[in-house]
Amino acid sequence: MAISAAPAEGDDEVIAAINTTPLVDVMLVLLIIFLITIPVVTTSVPVELPKETVEVRESKPENLVISVDSSNAIYIQDSKVASTRALVEHLKKVSVQQPQPEVQIRGDLTAQYEGVGKILYACQLAGIGKVAFITEPPARGG
Repeated sequence: MAISAAPAEGDDEVIAAINTTPLVDVMLVLLIIFLITIPVVTTSVPVELPKETVEVRESKPENLVISVDSSNAIYIQDSKVASTRALVEHLKKVSVQQPQPEVQIRGDLTAQYEGVGKILYACQLAGIGKVAFITEPPARGG
């Protein structure tokens, strides 16, 4: 009996199989490592986040309502303000009143943040201590 090293005539196809068991083991180990380390990384700085509350505030006659429309025009009560400098001058007159009135900002939904930012900056320059934003309450049921 002789052993032949050459393949037989009908056996010319090669059988190739990849053993995937080690690959699955490595992937499971990596998954466990990521599941353990991700919560540690995301909460590394302890921060107490504010809770959402809705306060119903009454509008007092002495409060100053400043509005921004969709074209970023600024209005005090119902009169249009010519410039940011004029807004600052008006707010400086208001800031010396005792007690200091609250400035309430009404911004249009489609207005850019620039108009609201100008109002906040003018309030800061004038020394206004209380600034609030007027929004619509959410619809009932969510």
